[in-house]
Amino acid sequence: MSLLINRLKSIGYAFKGAYLLIKTESSIQIQTVLAVLVTLAGFYFEISKTEWILQILTIALVISIEGLNTAVEKIADFIHPDHHYKIGFIKDIAAGAVFIAAISAIVVGCIIYIPKIF
Repeated sequence: MSLLINRLKSIGYAFKGAYLLIKTESSIQIQTVLAVLVTLAGFYFEISKTEWILQILTIALVISIEGLNTAVEKIADFIHPDHHYKIGFIKDIAAGAVFIAAISAIVVGCIIYIPKIF
């Protein structure tokens, strides 16, 4: 029984974390708006099941990595609030991961939507 209660608590913490990300982080807010727009485009252009899967996975990838980037930044700022080149390096690497995911998302979006638009 305690295993079930612990799992339910974990789910609650996860929902809280997702809510906090969307409520407090402008980059996540922008990405959420873009995700909604791309989802609406998916319905409009009647993308295939495979395209839906790729689109959903790509959206989840970008938003998840952005969440991890935010966590890295918050931890780094907590540990060392002043500017430090090593903290800057760590933050740059985390931001680079978001950049790679975002570029991949753009490529996937182009592959799905360019043929439908033109």
